[in-house]
Amino acid sequence: MLDLMGLTADEGEVYRQLVVAGTASAEEISGRSSLTTSATQGLLLALEARGLVCAVEEGPGWFAAIPPEVALVPRLQRHSDALEQARAAVFELVETYRRRARAWSGAEAIEIISGAAALRQHLRQLQDGARHELLWFCKAQYVAMSPESNQEQFEAQARGVLYRILYEQDYFDDPGSLDNVVRGVRAGEVARAVPRLPLRMAIADRSVAVLPLASSDAPPGNRRDLRAVLVRESSLLDGLITLFEHHWEVGAPLRVTDEGQIGEAGPTDAASLAPEDRHVLSLMVAGMTDEAIAGQLRVSKRTIQRRIQGLMSVAGVATRMQLGWHAARRDWI
Repeated sequence: MLDLMGLTADEGEVYRQLVVAGTASAEEISGRSSLTTSATQGLLLALEARGLVCAVEEGPGWFAAIPPEVALVPRLQRHSDALEQARAAVFELVETYRRRARAWSGAEAIEIISGAAALRQHLRQLQDGARHELLWFCKAQYVAMSPESNQEQFEAQARGVLYRILYEQDYFDDPGSLDNVVRGVRAGEVARAVPRLPLRMAIADRSVAVLPLASSDAPPGNRRDLRAVLVRESSLLDGLITLFEHHWEVGAPLRVTDEGQIGEAGPTDAASLAPEDRHVLSLMVAGMTDEAIAGQLRVSKRTIQRRIQGLMSVAGVATRMQLGWHAARRDWI
């Protein structure tokens, strides 16, 4: 740890040897370490020049350590003072940034992105920085980032980020689109389909959105004249989140079969649900705990949890609250 005082590992070892021995020559220190005598002699002279050791009268080439409280404690205090000053500067920058964020005007909430390459970079950064949830509108014909090149999605999903993705019907006409959806769902993506989406967009953690401005008939590829908008926290972003949730409510959940195909979306009405599932849903919506439901149905708590998790997967929702809302809307209970 003496490297914090500006000492190399070898210098620190020589100084320790002198502190233990009281006085010693280069030959003696060399005999107790892996250093050669000549190297030890050079280190002693360097330490002497820095005021950490001094020559003694025992004989030529003998040295003693300057007491640590004299040689090192003042250095440690200077280092601590410098660290505290750096800490204060960093927190001042943090507070300045927060003040600026709170004072954003409408113009500062919107940023124009120019070019397909810049848009791809922003989409990658959006996913790399996500910590909780990605909301995505996927339309047919990508304009900047092809679905198969979006490895950032799987890296984000691997660290626990929930992807909720809405696909419009025409998306599935693109080559390889079904394989991309299957791969995403198997990695944990929650997917739904709607007949048509109004725009392309991605929203990370409900705090920032990216919207390409290309029209629906714009060709895919590496267009330099492509424009997009980055939207930060604002009433506009709130509106985009509401737009997503509105389409999500009416979307048909997508499941992947064991054979790797897009299967049926699952039950859509009460008649297609098993009576046991309807009973579990009614008890859950009534506010009963898993343990109480299990006792009521005389099954294990784990069985109830698996059944509810399965219903959440069928409904394409991420929380029990969403499941309760979905069940009521679809007349499952």
